[in-house]
Amino acid sequence: MTLPQIRRMLTGCPGFDHVLAGGLPQGRSTLVSGTAGSGKTVLALQFLHHGVVDYGQTGVFLTFEEKPEQLRANAASLGFDIATLEAEGSWAFVDASFHPDRDEQQVGPFDFGALHLRLRQAVQRTGATRVAIDSIGAVFTRYQDATIVRRELMRITELLRELGVTAIVTSERAEEYGQIGRHGVEDFVCDNVVVLRNALEQETRRRTIEVLKMRGVDHLTGEFPFTIVPQSGIVVITLENTALNAPSADERIHSGLDELDDMCNGGMFRDSINLVSGATGTGKTLLVSEFTRGGATRGERCLIFSFEESRSQLFRNAAGWGMDFAALEAQDLIRVEAAYPEMSSLEDHLVRIKRAIEEYQPHRIAIDSLTALERIAPERSYREFLIGLTAYIKHCQIAALLTSSARNLLGATSVTDAHISTLTDMIMLLRYVEIGGAVRRGFMVLKLRGSTHDKQIHEFVIDSDGMSIRAPFRDVTGILAGSPQRVAALEEEYDDMRYMFTGD
Repeated sequence: MTLPQIRRMLTGCPGFDHVLAGGLPQGRSTLVSGTAGSGKTVLALQFLHHGVVDYGQTGVFLTFEEKPEQLRANAASLGFDIATLEAEGSWAFVDASFHPDRDEQQVGPFDFGALHLRLRQAVQRTGATRVAIDSIGAVFTRYQDATIVRRELMRITELLRELGVTAIVTSERAEEYGQIGRHGVEDFVCDNVVVLRNALEQETRRRTIEVLKMRGVDHLTGEFPFTIVPQSGIVVITLENTALNAPSADERIHSGLDELDDMCNGGMFRDSINLVSGATGTGKTLLVSEFTRGGATRGERCLIFSFEESRSQLFRNAAGWGMDFAALEAQDLIRVEAAYPEMSSLEDHLVRIKRAIEEYQPHRIAIDSLTALERIAPERSYREFLIGLTAYIKHCQIAALLTSSARNLLGATSVTDAHISTLTDMIMLLRYVEIGGAVRRGFMVLKLRGSTHDKQIHEFVIDSDGMSIRAPFRDVTGILAGSPQRVAALEEEYDDMRYMFTGD
């Protein structure tokens, strides 16, 4: 016996429908509960707007809190032209908001009968299939008898079922983790419950969305970060379309340095994610420039995200190494996106990176640097950002070069923080090497998935032509530990110790 499938209705929020495994159950009501600023009203507006604009449906917005003119203005900042939709008859407001100039007094038992009638008439007049009610919590604060209001809330949800509409009902909560609604009954009235959070973590606000209850249908569990993007609305960050089933390319590409290609047994893989780790001044950004030039001179589009240097500074530095980035940009072979990390959240940066990739369709992408992004968010958010970023790049099958700053000027520094090392295909280490009172530079390929590679530490120099990798250090040990010593000196020390103990 085949059980009937519950039909779904898309919300129009990128990523959220993936969390819902296909959208909200059709013909049911969903409680969206959250603290102030968590995005409840935005979700309600976006849900209605998506149905009207993208599917030719009609919607009714019942507001208990903000006036319709305020909602129209707020929606306009998201790119939603509600006034035009109202004029076309596909959107209707039912205004039950509080007006300060009206003297509202509760005399005897309160009944929402008139409101039910207005909502029913609006749905029948427009033929609405979607309804948003914002916010039920505003009613509780205006009337004394909570028992009656709870009863009326149940009557409203029953009316929604009777009308056959798919509804979002918003409600406030007092804290991020605790009771779902202020009065402990809201989540029991609705078929489904979605929780929005706007938690403060290490002086940074982080918005997340969680499907707490969804009767009769599957959904993803846990909290998912999201952001609110101007001219778009809510965008939920998930690993949608990034499962570990994408094909792996066998094609090798030019890294930008012939010597590095030789160390990698022919070059980087086309769809590889490559990490460069080194102290400040070791040449990470120069390696990004070499990687970019290596692709652009072969007709490949290269996208650079710079979080530490401006576009003009990158171009000036590249010119000092004999690279004409301005000419390559004029040919549409290079595009630079530069911004301070602190100007947006990690979720905003991830959305911006994804949209730039979708628009520009690059063959290569460079991000300089991950360390600048790491400082603006808690460890958990940063880890989720890295997973989402690397998974998306893998899905697009483009080559990526990411830079990360070592905390120590000299010596070993772990590159396993936030699990970035496990997400990359190749790790390159740039190190200062102090020998005989002079500072030299060392380069090593620490890891390369799917291929053999040179495991020696090579010396490299930086001059007016850029970076040049030279022969390996033959007579030096202890470079990665931060205490390089010549092998000859160690042998002399060993001979002295042997003579001390043996007399030979």
